[in-house]
Amino acid sequence: MSATQEVRPDGRRRVLADLTPLRTSADYRRLWFGNTVTWVGQGMTTLAISLQVYDITRSPFAVGLVGLFTLVPLVVFGLYGGAIADTVDRRRLGLASSTGLAALSAVLCVAAFAGFHHVWFLYGIVSLQAVCAALNAPARSSMIPRLLPAEQLRAANALNSMTTTFGTLVGPSLGGVVVGLAGYQTAYLIDAVAFSASLYAMWRLPSMLPERTGPAGAGGADGAVRPKRASVLDGLRFLATRPNLRMTFFSDFCAMILAHPRALFPAVAVLWYGGDAKTTGLLVAAPACGALLGGVFSGWQGRIRHHGQAILISVAAWGTAIALFGLTRDLWLGLLLLAAAGYADTVSMIFRNTMLQVAAPDEMRGRLQGVFIVVVVGGPRLGDFLAGSVADLTSPAVAVTGGGLACVLAIGLLTLYGKGFRRYDARHPEP
Repeated sequence: MSATQEVRPDGRRRVLADLTPLRTSADYRRLWFGNTVTWVGQGMTTLAISLQVYDITRSPFAVGLVGLFTLVPLVVFGLYGGAIADTVDRRRLGLASSTGLAALSAVLCVAAFAGFHHVWFLYGIVSLQAVCAALNAPARSSMIPRLLPAEQLRAANALNSMTTTFGTLVGPSLGGVVVGLAGYQTAYLIDAVAFSASLYAMWRLPSMLPERTGPAGAGGADGAVRPKRASVLDGLRFLATRPNLRMTFFSDFCAMILAHPRALFPAVAVLWYGGDAKTTGLLVAAPACGALLGGVFSGWQGRIRHHGQAILISVAAWGTAIALFGLTRDLWLGLLLLAAAGYADTVSMIFRNTMLQVAAPDEMRGRLQGVFIVVVVGGPRLGDFLAGSVADLTSPAVAVTGGGLACVLAIGLLTLYGKGFRRYDARHPEP
């Protein structure tokens, strides 16, 4: 990357997020704006469904099942969604899956207006939403490298991280206000309408059939060349032979499985800080706020070309912040450490996504994004289970601090093992 890409016209180094992708590509600009609106709408619906399930059942366990009915389809269909994205026109797949999500929000709205309040119905809807999301995410992510030059992908991933975090923070908060003022049906209606921005953006995109380096496939009866059907196993075999790409997933597992204290926040709020549900909310929000700042103040990242080193350092920073969080009993210091962890996680995510998009061939990007979804969705759940189990056997302090230290140790071992990953150069990407 040339220095001119990361220095302002007046010579000052770039600190804030690089907006070049938004300025240079109208297609990416529309897609980014549409995704931002959609994430907010989906955040509203996610909270509204949880509130509605609780209103019907008065059972926290029933609300917890919403997460299970979301998790299983995301994990199961994440891999297959990536394979489909490597077979068909990604624009059409994105349109179809986004239309499905919009239609499901509309169904929720109609049911709420009609007074149709049944838990099994809501569980079914969230499961179908997860299936559509598992099909949509690989298609949408694999579109980005076709819309922007390689040197702008790091900046685009930083902008995308801001979209995700902004929607995660604002969507549920806005959903709570809307449900309180105007009912569930209004929250669902807003979400359905919000999808129009994403649908319009995808409608304006060109056709995006996967580009293949090998044979395209057999010809049909009309003589046209048919795209080869992408295999999930082929994608996993490809990943097994590409050490640098494989290391991006291993490093994320170190953070998400070994040092993920989210499940302990309710207990920590009471035992460490003498707080209540509001304190738990602050603990949950702190990493998200740090993650948002990681996207906003991402300009400096453009000067980093050894992306593997940046990932290793970022994950080590996450583990260190979590370990220190386990040692402090001052609430504001604890929140600051969690925000620092969230910032480090975003930095790691930006470089990991960039490596997956740049170093992988286009025909494999959908499947690798499918694996990415499974890791991102499944890793934290395993981390919740591990943290809860260790805390139950020992104490929350041991679980949090021990998990952070285990993360730092594991990433140190990966650093010794992954010499090629440490030397990875964005100017000469090697998978």
